Amino acid sequence: MIEIKAISPNDKQQMNDFIKLPAKLYKGVEQYVPDLEMEIHDFFNPKKNPALAFTIIQAFLAYNDDGEAVGRIVGIVNQHANQQWNTQNVRFSMIEFVDDMAVSRALINAVAAWGKQQGMNALQGPMGITDFDKEGMLVEDFHLRGTMNTIYNPPYYPQHMEALGLKKEADWVQIRVDIPQEVPARYARVAQYAREEMGLRVIKLTNHMATHDGYGKRVFQLLNNAFKPIFGFSELTEEQIDMMVDQYLYLTDKKLIPLILNKEGELVGVAVTIPTLSTALQRANGKLLPFGWWHLLKALRLHSEGGAEMLVVGVRPDYQGYGANALFFEDLIPIYNKMGIKWAETGPQLEDNVKELSQWKPLNPTFVKRRRCYKKEI
Repeated sequence: MIEIKAISPNDKQQMNDFIKLPAKLYKGVEQYVPDLEMEIHDFFNPKKNPALAFTIIQAFLAYNDDGEAVGRIVGIVNQHANQQWNTQNVRFSMIEFVDDMAVSRALINAVAAWGKQQGMNALQGPMGITDFDKEGMLVEDFHLRGTMNTIYNPPYYPQHMEALGLKKEADWVQIRVDIPQEVPARYARVAQYAREEMGLRVIKLTNHMATHDGYGKRVFQLLNNAFKPIFGFSELTEEQIDMMVDQYLYLTDKKLIPLILNKEGELVGVAVTIPTLSTALQRANGKLLPFGWWHLLKALRLHSEGGAEMLVVGVRPDYQGYGANALFFEDLIPIYNKMGIKWAETGPQLEDNVKELSQWKPLNPTFVKRRRCYKKEI
């Protein structure tokens, strides 16, 4: 018998069960990269998560007859996204469960019923509140290690979703490339055109620029503009942008964040990349204290894992197709080589975004880690 409880973020025992469940499920799984427990707490805290001003969330836990937590899920109603896309979707996120259909069914049914109470007519996920949250259930390449900004799950998860009647709505893939010693000739030619004919140039972000000169906000305003037509995107509010600037831009190595300006000095492109943190997050085991911070700082500053994560690449719509992406590659490849970074992996890219995927061709990309958003009418 499975018992489902709608949990309160103020209940310490319930939140502890919710946060600690993945550590039990993935014990000994080398591919799993844990979230920081602090970030899970912050997700439920309106003072830390400004998206809760326009989003309703409810977390659920599944318990077995012995009172042991065996599954979890979060229901999300993003009112801005539903307005933007003219939908009535309840999203599910942070889903984890043992290999028991009774558990997965109870979790999905709980979010579906809660969503109907909120006036929703379809269940969609895994998706977060925004496109910068983790999204998409892994359906291939379970042998590959996860990354800090993506979901890892075992092979039985998608099998359960299909058995429960959820269907594919969208797929993402990730691109993995080996870093060449020289900038490929195609990128060099296109980058030269972008500079000489389009008047584009690359600069690097600094902390002073991010705050005093307003470039931190401009970066996320640009991403709002660039990603607006992309499946499921929910535009960041000013409060969310302020939070993103404060929490993330200061920690990054600014050499790895090229900005592209046009002749008028307007920001028209940005690439946010960081050294990979997968091993560091595994060693931290979800905690910054007492020593988790050291593992993360070491990976960020010493590039100790030999790889890079290309978290986001965005170009203003009216400048797409004019060589901005080639400028990113021309700038980053020599820096990666100097830093000893041998490979890079993108975040999830929609499988039907041909323009985005084709730009990687000169680097002989490998497409890995297909992941899926499911949908079901409720």
